[in-house]
Parts: sequence; structure tokens; C-alpha cells
Amino acid sequence: MASVAAIAKPLGRYRWGICALLFAVITINYIDRQIIGVLKPVIEEDMGWSEVDYGNIVTAFQASYGIGLLVVGRLLDRVGTRRGMAIAIAVWSIAACLHAAARNVLHFILARIVLGAAESAAYPGAVKSIAEWFPKRERALGVGLLNAGANVGVLLTPVIAIGLAGAFGWRTAFIATGLLGFVVLWLWLRFFRQPHLHTAVTDEERTWIDQDGEEPATELLSWRSAIRQRQAWFFICGKFFTDPVWYLFLFWLPDLLAKTQGMELFPTAESGIFATIGPALVGVYLLADIGSIAGGWLSSHLIARGWSINRARKTTLLCAALLALPLVTVASAPSPMVAVLLIGMGTAAHQAFSSNIFTMIADMYPRRAVATVLGMGGAAGAIGGILMSQVTGWTLELTGSYVPIVLYAGLAYALALLCIHLLVPRMDPAPVAAAKQD
Repeated sequence: MASVAAIAKPLGRYRWGICALLFAVITINYIDRQIIGVLKPVIEEDMGWSEVDYGNIVTAFQASYGIGLLVVGRLLDRVGTRRGMAIAIAVWSIAACLHAAARNVLHFILARIVLGAAESAAYPGAVKSIAEWFPKRERALGVGLLNAGANVGVLLTPVIAIGLAGAFGWRTAFIATGLLGFVVLWLWLRFFRQPHLHTAVTDEERTWIDQDGEEPATELLSWRSAIRQRQAWFFICGKFFTDPVWYLFLFWLPDLLAKTQGMELFPTAESGIFATIGPALVGVYLLADIGSIAGGWLSSHLIARGWSINRARKTTLLCAALLALPLVTVASAPSPMVAVLLIGMGTAAHQAFSSNIFTMIADMYPRRAVATVLGMGGAAGAIGGILMSQVTGWTLELTGSYVPIVLYAGLAYALALLCIHLLVPRMDPAPVAAAKQD
């Protein structure tokens, strides 16, 4: 086997194919969760929802997603990514289709509960897979690329959902997107294996992947152990403060644009297509894609230039936090174009921030513990998202104003970065017990 020093540029590129597969998994995951937000104005009119009804439907997803993250992280660390992710993709695709059969608020709540529980496996499984397939110097870029799938998912959703809903009714949109999940499931079972089991991976590429050295065997990390560690709390706090902002845009953005800018879901003879919500969402999430990839690239680039991992990651987090600050003004933006630009900057900031804190787990924890810690942080993010949904629903019901909501959105990343730096000022490795010898 070739040494790492002898490989200036690794001959194998299969790991980037795995990254593309993970990108597809995250993309369909976000299409399935986002479609209800895009079609909210249509379904709300058809079903007679109140703002509080919709807030409760969103909360059902977030609650089951958060509980699922607590369970699925340890499950993936125990049974492995290939098997665990295959089960999750199958279940969430079925749940997505079941939305088409909903006839009242309770039916939607039940469908969202199943969808949220199954979709909770996506990010723990994807980030764990990156840790298995990439060396540390490439992980932030790998996470940034797969994380861009979230943006592509929400970017494609208005195109697919609005087109299908306009032509065949909103129920057809849920069925079609749910069926796409089974295509991704086939691709996953066909192409995903561990690097050492994959016949398409060259010896040179395996050496490149393993260049950080073989990790010592460790025990499966327990929640009780993790909850005592500052290295877990950095991620728990980071997700708790920032995920609510992402959930806000994921489930309320069409409504925000409609209420603050008078934009509509379907074009009229007077407004034309470019004054509607669909193209605005495309613009927002194109910027989010740029932020996701740029955030992953920046910290990887700084490390390649000799910066420490700690300095490179936190510098990138600081840039993202500064980029998010203009969100505080979005509710009073003077035009739809300015509103879309400000929100796009905010989503770009979120994805750059997110790509790096995901990668920081793999910087401080062995691969066998990554999904457990990610699940705990994701659950904290879901709790924050539940609070955001309830606050947003009741704020709109009582005042009709988004001003206090976007004020928090703009400040959340600076608050999260402060907590992260206080908890892990040097990003020391987490103390994980070595595996017991037989």
C-alpha cells in the first residue's frame, strides 16, 4: 500500500461519488419536509387552517424529528450507516406519500410525526459517512457539498410542488415527491459501502482516506457520558440557537414574503412570474448553496494554508455570523428584491455555519461517536425549532408582524458563536473511553 507522503494527488475519486450520493439523500429529504411550507397558502385555503393549526403541524414534525435524533444517532453508531439509512429513506418516503391522504389537521400531524422520526437519520448518517470516507483536511468541504443538498432540495421544491399542484392538485405533489425517495433508496443500496469493503476504491484512495491514522477502538458513547462533555455541549448549544432560524425559513418563508412584500404563489396577468414566491425561493436557496460550499471550502482552504483547525473553523463561523446580521431588517425591506437578498444572505450564513459545526464534531470525536453527538445536537435544534414555530404562530396570530422574529434570526449566530468559543476554546479531543479488550 502506498504511503500518504507518496500520494501528491490521490488517484481514486470514489469518495466524491459517495459525497454526491449523500447530496442526493439530503436533497430528497428536504423536498419531502419542505413541500408543506411551499404549498401552505393553497392547503390552508383548502383545509381552513388557522396560523396556530399550521404551527402545531410544524411542531409535530419538529418534536418527532428531535426525539428521533436522540435515538437514531446511537442506532446508526451501532448498526452502521448503510443499513440504518436504508430503513430511514424507505420509511420517510412512505410517510411523504401519506400526506396526500390527509383530510384534517390530525391526519397531517400524524403524517408529519412519522416523517420527522424517519428523516432524523439523514444528517447523522450523512455526516458519519463523511467522517468514514474523508480525511480531516477534506471533511468540511465534503460536509459543505452534502449540506448543499438541503438548499437544492428547497430550491427544487417550489418548482416541483407548485407545478404539480397547479396542474393536478396539491395531493399529487406529495405522492410524486414521496416516490422519488424510492429512487434514492435504490441508489443507496446499489452504491454505498464502507471504504474498506468497496471494490471500486483503490489502495491509494484508501491510504488517502486513512491518512489521519487509525483511530483507537472506543466504546459506544453513551448519552450520560456525552452530556458531561464540553465537546458535546458546543454542538448542542450551536444547534439550539441557530436551527430555529433555518426552520423559520423552511416552513414560513412563503408566508413571510406574502405578508411583508405582498408576493403571491401563482402568477397573475398583472404581476407576472418574477413577482411570485417560487422564483424568490429559488434565489434564496441558490445563495444558500453558495454559502454551504463556500463555508466548507474556506475552513478547508485555511487549514491547507497552515492555520490550525481551531482557528480556521472559528474564523469561518465568525464570517457567517456577520453575514447573518442584516436579517434583523428583513421585515421592513423596501422591496421584494432587497428582502430576497437579505434572506439569501441569512440562509448562506446558516449553511456556512452549519457545515463547520458539523465538521467540528468529527474534529473532536472518533467516528464511532459522531452520529450520537450529532443526534443530541439535532434534538436540541429541534427543540429550538419547536419554540420558534410556536412563537411565530402566536406572534402572527396576535400581531401579524414578523419584526420580533427576524430580530432574533439576525442575532442567533453571534450568540451561538460566543457559546461555542466559551465551551471549546481550543477544540481539545473529547475523552471517549477505549474499548475493553476481550
